Amino acid sequence: MAMAPSNSLPELMAETQASIDAALALACDFGDGCPESLREAIKYSLLAPGKRLRPFLVVSAAQACGGTIHDALPAAVAVEMIHAYSLVHDDLPAMDDDDLRRGRPTAHIRFGEATAILAGDALQAEAFAHLQRHVKDPVQAASLMGELARASGASGLVGGQCDDLTAESVSIDEMGGRLRARQWLESIHRRKTGALFAASVRMGAISAGADSTSMDHLTHYADSLGLAFQIVDDILDVTASDKEMGKRTNKDTKRGKLTYPGLLALDHSVAAIAAPSVSLEADGNDNDAQSGDGLQRARVHAEQLIRSAQTSLTLFGDRANRLHRLADFVLERKA
Repeated sequence: MAMAPSNSLPELMAETQASIDAALALACDFGDGCPESLREAIKYSLLAPGKRLRPFLVVSAAQACGGTIHDALPAAVAVEMIHAYSLVHDDLPAMDDDDLRRGRPTAHIRFGEATAILAGDALQAEAFAHLQRHVKDPVQAASLMGELARASGASGLVGGQCDDLTAESVSIDEMGGRLRARQWLESIHRRKTGALFAASVRMGAISAGADSTSMDHLTHYADSLGLAFQIVDDILDVTASDKEMGKRTNKDTKRGKLTYPGLLALDHSVAAIAAPSVSLEADGNDNDAQSGDGLQRARVHAEQLIRSAQTSLTLFGDRANRLHRLADFVLERKA
């Protein structure tokens, strides 16, 4: 489904979101065996208002590789199911203990902790069932399932969440100093956030029958984009309001979490770690996590990651217009 380059990114996202939201609603038909309370908790979490960023990545990557939204919709739905499950579980009292998500009470506040856990469990399983039902080619279906499983598993999203929780109780000195803390923080973000970004573009490429070169370029794009997204999230946790973000802000600093503004405020000499083709020179005086110095360093790092992401799209020409503009959106977003 080609889009005119003159369309604004919000228009492109809104048109794609309409198709994605319709597919998500249809995916909530779980049959007679699903208790109504569970169905309502799943729908509340999966159909909650949102940008549908990860499904948009799936569709945009497929289109960059010559595919269509029809090709990509099953993968887009499955990715959003995994994302929704992860948010439900992240918000639980034993995890990040949040009571607000997308401007509404979190699932465990609305439906109770037990039902929220079960809703997350069901969404995780239904993501793979959806791919099995809606992707006709068994080889392609298996490939899509493998990508999603790796991204959301013990060495991906779940592993990143585990280390994120651990980091709250470990000092920078105990991590081995600022350099090691930066490496650990990046490793957390590349798994907890970045792994699903990478799976999104790779699944879009698989849906379009893309070759390995296209997959490599898209993976580089998503790796850089995912890390930039989380850095901007760290910045917004300090600078945005609860209303703007639709969730509680300034929680990370209060809980002693590692954040890029906090670490970069302390950093005098270390170059940016492991971001492909990206470096960051740091200088200045010590400041706390909310200092302008740390925030500015984080913004510079995010900008460099976004430019690196966009450079990797050259292979696709105008077909990657959506992905290119999406990278700018990630950098400039206010919520």
